[in-house]
Amino acid sequence: MSRMENRTIDNGEVSLFEVTIRFVGGLLSAYYLTGDELFKIKAIELGERLLPAFNTPTGIPWALINLRSGVGRNWGWASGGSSILAEFGTLHLEFVHLSEVSGNPKFAEKVMAIRKVLNRLEKPHGLYPNYLSPVTGHWGQHHVSIGGLGDSFYEYLIKAWLMSDKTDEEAKAMYYEALQAIETNLVRRSASGLTYIAEWRGGILDHKMGHLACFSGGMLAMGADDAPADKSKHYMELAAEITFTCHESYKRSATKLGPEAFRFDGGADAVATRMNDKYYILRPEVIETYMHMWRFTHDPRYREWGWEAVQALEQYCRVDAGFSGIRDVYSTLPHHDDVQQSFFLAETLKYLYVLFSEDELLSPEHWVFNTEAHPLPVIRRNTQEQVITNDQ
Repeated sequence: MSRMENRTIDNGEVSLFEVTIRFVGGLLSAYYLTGDELFKIKAIELGERLLPAFNTPTGIPWALINLRSGVGRNWGWASGGSSILAEFGTLHLEFVHLSEVSGNPKFAEKVMAIRKVLNRLEKPHGLYPNYLSPVTGHWGQHHVSIGGLGDSFYEYLIKAWLMSDKTDEEAKAMYYEALQAIETNLVRRSASGLTYIAEWRGGILDHKMGHLACFSGGMLAMGADDAPADKSKHYMELAAEITFTCHESYKRSATKLGPEAFRFDGGADAVATRMNDKYYILRPEVIETYMHMWRFTHDPRYREWGWEAVQALEQYCRVDAGFSGIRDVYSTLPHHDDVQQSFFLAETLKYLYVLFSEDELLSPEHWVFNTEAHPLPVIRRNTQEQVITNDQ
């Protein structure tokens, strides 16, 4: 008997979102890539332990769940006890696959219920605010961001459509409706011609873009082929523009690594103007977008930009024990933060590896990456086993 078989899931309070994308997603991916039943068993076991988080008046889950008691709560800082869009909206891929591997529909039913709540809510200008009360079902603060607090909700809509072998029409409709509202209300062009996605605070635009929002270039490319009303070319052009802007945020720093957030006001153009935005913690989003853009266009500049990032990581982030974040990307004498984030291995390096690999490796025809870069197979009825075998 293996050591893992003897292991039980630890008790304690955990983040529903983080455990889902990192652990459930990782276990499911390991099962699909290896065929080892133990990974499936552990994924289902963990999924069962997370289900009490959905025991709310609306079905919108709590952010935090105690695995021992099943008691849930939300972050104290989140707008009036709200749940966060990027957290409760980024469970769909993993929970649908839990139903696939377990044969139990309850996992998929939980995330489908979230959609029902969202679809019946009135959305300001068609936009999804980042906070929603799991008790009342009402929006919290009217803050909209394609970066932190909102980002992966949109990503999971288009990925749900793709993962369903393009049968999840609800996800498709929600994605393109949201995208239209984003383009109308948030997409702007700077004085120098850089396209960016601003944040929205109750009707007032904040002309900044977070590093986290730079995943959106790749997201736009993923969804371009199926866009309505002949907008495929338009969305690919928008994807390229956003990717170029995010690359400029790297290019305009001394280290050639991008800051946590960059602005487009007060004379700033794709640069951080506040000290608490100048750090880089080995984030993957820009490289993730390079990888997707390469796969959909085969434009060599995306590999060139990826290689620039590799060289910068080696020069400024490599330390004796691995890689470290840096506190100021505009200084060539970097002050390391002495932290190697887990997503550096799970995402940043993986996306770089895929960027420079052949298209057959984890092909988008057969695989969808969850938001932590764990590959999950496209669900084709009665052919899933064949997909697993062919891609091993």
